[in-house]
Amino acid sequence: MSWTLLDRCCEKCTHSPENPCPDYIECRLSGPLCHDDERCRELRRQRLEELRYGEKGAKIKVPMASCTLATGAEAVYRAVEDAVEKMGLEATITISGCHGLDFIDPWLELSAKGMPTAIYANVKPSDVPHILEEYFVKRNVSKAFALKEKTGAASGEDKVPLLSELSFWAKQYKWVSRNCGVVNPESLEEYVVSGGYRGLSRAFKLGPEATIEEILKSGLRGRGGAGFPTGMKWRITRQQKATPKYVIANADEGDPGAFMNRLLAESDPFRIIEGLTIAGYAIGANQGYIFVRAEKPLMAKRLQKAVEEARRYGLLGKNILGSGFDFDIEVILSAGAFVCGEETAMIAAIEGKRAWPRQRPPYPAEKGLWGKPTAINNVETLAHAATIMAEGAEKFAALGTEKTKGTKMFCVTGAVKRVGAYEVPIGTSIRVLVEELAGGAPEGVEVKAVQIGGPSGGCIPANLLDLPLDYETLQGAGAIMGSGGIVVISHENCMVDVAKFFLTFTSAESCGKCVPCRVGLRVMWSILDKITKGEGTEEDLQVLRQVAETVRSASLCALGGTAPNPVLSTLRYFMDEYTAHIREKFCPALVCSALIKFRIDEEKCIACGQCAMNCPAHAISKVESGKYRIDESLCIKCGVCYTVCPVKAVYKVTGARAG
Repeated sequence: MSWTLLDRCCEKCTHSPENPCPDYIECRLSGPLCHDDERCRELRRQRLEELRYGEKGAKIKVPMASCTLATGAEAVYRAVEDAVEKMGLEATITISGCHGLDFIDPWLELSAKGMPTAIYANVKPSDVPHILEEYFVKRNVSKAFALKEKTGAASGEDKVPLLSELSFWAKQYKWVSRNCGVVNPESLEEYVVSGGYRGLSRAFKLGPEATIEEILKSGLRGRGGAGFPTGMKWRITRQQKATPKYVIANADEGDPGAFMNRLLAESDPFRIIEGLTIAGYAIGANQGYIFVRAEKPLMAKRLQKAVEEARRYGLLGKNILGSGFDFDIEVILSAGAFVCGEETAMIAAIEGKRAWPRQRPPYPAEKGLWGKPTAINNVETLAHAATIMAEGAEKFAALGTEKTKGTKMFCVTGAVKRVGAYEVPIGTSIRVLVEELAGGAPEGVEVKAVQIGGPSGGCIPANLLDLPLDYETLQGAGAIMGSGGIVVISHENCMVDVAKFFLTFTSAESCGKCVPCRVGLRVMWSILDKITKGEGTEEDLQVLRQVAETVRSASLCALGGTAPNPVLSTLRYFMDEYTAHIREKFCPALVCSALIKFRIDEEKCIACGQCAMNCPAHAISKVESGKYRIDESLCIKCGVCYTVCPVKAVYKVTGARAG
């Protein structure tokens, strides 16, 4: 077939990429056709089937995202190419983004006419020939991880479940992440076929004011942290008289353990481009910027390629879709500082200045980039905007809570079986997300707390896991929604040390412009360091709380304003661990190195010598009994011996028992 869904709306259409067809966005199987006849419908059906199964009737999909590449997806892709050639298979090899189920990376998705589509998990390059032979030659999917969709009965001895039958999939609501792991992120055509650009087309029909009204009606709140109503931000920006106006996509995702924005941008970049274009149209801007964290090069590459493709097909540039609206986008790499995620610091960075936050008001909607009205939304917010405009505000508003509508993506990391990114309706409980979707803690591990909202979030104890995930409830519990990062903390972690860890990050990332943040965070860290060394006092706890409250209320920007949350929340819920460190010189979790000692139980020791061979301080030697013993005067408490001992003969002692 010589034409594509992007070149023209059907075979009879005479338009081209240089002269785009005004109907091709809506001219698809589910919408009106510009030439409503049987031949046109048949051509479209054929093209959709080609995209589903490949031009050869069989398709092999390899996910290519940062998470899958980190686990070896590139080697798997090469193995697929080699196996297809050697086996002489007639199959199309393509790429996709990632589903967000990081625990199955790297994976393969195989589809063929007359066969159920199957996903194979944790694939090694050496597995590929066997997998392809089982599926394409023997027509057997019994070894598959899960079926993508119900297209027929699976053969083989084992029952292969549908994805919809698995809790971590069935309990999600794939609204904004619907294309992640499904479409080729580098194919504009696949995005259009999956419903892309219906939102922009509808916005053009409604007009800017009605578009803003639709976003307001949906109840969409910013998914970057503060939860400000998106439609209200757009309206305020549109109402400003100063011109030109700008829109910025905040893709500077820097929270440890948070990767939902990267996942969206790498797996479905055209949705971000469409959302930013809708935002530009709504507020009256002709120029947009996507500010991407420099440490995420694939995210930047995919967004840049999407911009170029959209521009090529007239979806960016002059007179988009014949609407009379001119709009273009530039992708900019950040300098890498965490503070660049703060909107006024981001503006300064785009302007070529030092990324320092500035006092607000005025807010960017009034005086932003180059002193002009600017609307800033994060990646997930813009993806929601594009989807809302395509599907309708009512569908979005039917999900969530009374005060916060829709869905939210959360990244669950730490002490769970199924690390990944999950999309659920706002108001879903922490327990459902952690235990039912992420699988709960591994065997032998207990959940002590969850840290929600990135490094500036709060630590919620395990007995409060039934709290709903919404802005107001989390704030009342001493945490924040943030961008959606959730770190599950096990009983093996010390909560004083956890607070110190997050404060280490935020104090290092402070820009230093304001005294409360620059000095206050260092003072707080010093107090926590004293406590973890067993040198803290009761007075230190009072000072720690006072300084935390001051930093929270007096800092210039949100980095300092939220950085004390891990300290204040652990003081609120885990005071017993603080007092144990201070009064008893005891670390209940056996973590704080200054308060613990490593010893060897000679009855358990099997004299394998692993501890001695791996000790970097040469503090372990064999004794007369033939067993091993640690010289505590030489031990640097690195814990290597504890880790490598095959029979757990190395143990920790703390407090009075360490004397």
